[in-house]
Amino acid sequence: MSKGEVTRQRILARAGQLASQRGLQGLSIGELASDLGLSKSGLFAHFGSKEDLDVEVLKASSARFEANVIKPALRATRGIPRLRALFDHWLSWIADPSFPGGCLFLAAATELDDREGKARDYLAGSQRQFLGVLAKAARMAVEQGEFDPALDCDQFAFEMFSIALGYNHNKRLLRERKAEARARAAFDRLLEASAARS
Repeated sequence: MSKGEVTRQRILARAGQLASQRGLQGLSIGELASDLGLSKSGLFAHFGSKEDLDVEVLKASSARFEANVIKPALRATRGIPRLRALFDHWLSWIADPSFPGGCLFLAAATELDDREGKARDYLAGSQRQFLGVLAKAARMAVEQGEFDPALDCDQFAFEMFSIALGYNHNKRLLRERKAEARARAAFDRLLEASAARS
């Protein structure tokens, strides 16, 4: 890896941490450059604009999410074990102490939902893609005979995503000690409601 690429990766890692706490709009180029011992112009040499930096921060977080949530879960057996692995790794992602502000995607979703631009487009596309991963995992559970053949797998993905959103809200904002237990109970009920009936 070249020196420039190492610097770029350092910038994106620190920017992701800051953005998880302050949002993309709260990501200050001056503070980021100062934290990393770079000049503003040196930082901008790696990114053409603040908007490009925002998109690259989201892309770097997506790559980290894939490496820490999706890929490990894909090693689990198709069907319910894979769905459980996705859910477990996802909860760990939301609670990851190396990102003290929590999940950047969930924070950015609130920030970007009404703002047009490349960052919103990228985030919406990546979230749709993840919903597709969840729906596909549910379809595999149908194919394995574990879920009801009539299950609406897109609805399942919506509900699984909603449980993770609720977990994030209760853990981060409300500081609810039972947030994880409640999320797991809700997910167990979703699996039970989706199960094939003999």
